[in-house]
Amino acid sequence: MMLLASLGANAARQDKEAASNATPQMTDTVTSSDAIVEIITTEGPIKVRLYGDTPAHRDNFLRLAEEGYYDGVLFHRVIENFMVQTGDPNSKEAPAGKQLGSGDPGYTLEAEILYPKHYHKYGALAAARTGDAVNPERRSSGSQFYIVTGQKQSRRSIEQAEQRMANDVKQKYWMRLMKENADTIRELQAAGDRAALEAYRQELIARLEAEVEVPSLPEQLKQDYVDLGGTPHLDNQYTVFGEVIEGMDTVEKIQKAQTDPSDRPLEDIRVLSMKVISK
Repeated sequence: MMLLASLGANAARQDKEAASNATPQMTDTVTSSDAIVEIITTEGPIKVRLYGDTPAHRDNFLRLAEEGYYDGVLFHRVIENFMVQTGDPNSKEAPAGKQLGSGDPGYTLEAEILYPKHYHKYGALAAARTGDAVNPERRSSGSQFYIVTGQKQSRRSIEQAEQRMANDVKQKYWMRLMKENADTIRELQAAGDRAALEAYRQELIARLEAEVEVPSLPEQLKQDYVDLGGTPHLDNQYTVFGEVIEGMDTVEKIQKAQTDPSDRPLEDIRVLSMKVISK
């Protein structure tokens, strides 16, 4: 019995280790418009697939890769169990300790957020950007990108995220109804007819329930977050335009680097070169 228990524990541990080292599985069919790029780093190679349905980001990444724009840039922001970020041209000759992250090619890209089709699972490739306060359109940096590591999620946390998404959709639609029917609401309020006002409110609620299609998250998304992990709190806010198809062991090495208070690795980790495999 003790031997069986030991074998069972070893098997469970091996299953857990295998899952933690798993290569993320592509969640949709590869198309002829997708592209494959190999990123050679000081820690090893990373091969990424660029989605064909985010063409602006795909084409921009391919052009910069072919021009050698990324050659020599640092992974300037590394946070274990979250993500690794690179693409700042100012990092190429940056002295130790210099804060980085503001460099770009001088342009931004229009957001191509296709959530929930593309999401921040383990291994996702996404575009960095400035915050909503200065960038309400959520335009992407012209060059900076990050690769997600994240953490495994519970089924309950994913269900809560799904409910928040549904509530957000309903709230936005309700605010639209309030705006469109503001004159009628003010008239009823001015007349002091509480019964009529409540009846009208119920009428708008009925419209809301009838007209709003409450979104649900794909089962593959839920399973990926549970089995592989990721950063679901970033979903629907940043453009996910690809994923790692080989080399997450390299990403794991990078994310474990010791960093300074600005999350820059103490020892430089660089992109040496990029090679376009297919486009």
